[in-house]
Amino acid sequence: MDAERQTQDNNPKPYFVKFEIPKELIDATYEVLRQARQTGKVRKGTNEVTKAIERGIAKLVVVAEDVEPPEVVAHLPILCEERKVAYIFTPSKAQIGTALGIDVPAASACVVESGEAAGILDQIIDALSKLKKS
Repeated sequence: MDAERQTQDNNPKPYFVKFEIPKELIDATYEVLRQARQTGKVRKGTNEVTKAIERGIAKLVVVAEDVEPPEVVAHLPILCEERKVAYIFTPSKAQIGTALGIDVPAASACVVESGEAAGILDQIIDALSKLKKS
């Protein structure tokens, strides 16, 4: 994973990535997706995530940075800002898929019902609000 992260650090971030996310927060995000998948509800894929945001049921939106073409997910941060939904960027769509328990990569996902991940989810949302302010 470190080699993958290092190669991505050398590449410029996509234009829709507005702020840098610490590695600890990224790892916590994958854990929230895992727990919410088992005890709550998650939505997988850009279409389902977009619908969840528009319906106002998304609590946390996870967007991968390595999506080609980037326009596929570029609208999600804008939509989240409008609807005041927390969102986070992660380096790998493959890891989002793994955290969701599916065999294919997922460009984006969202937590609809947190289940047992409620505590970690609240911590992530607090940390994200502090990151955006700085």
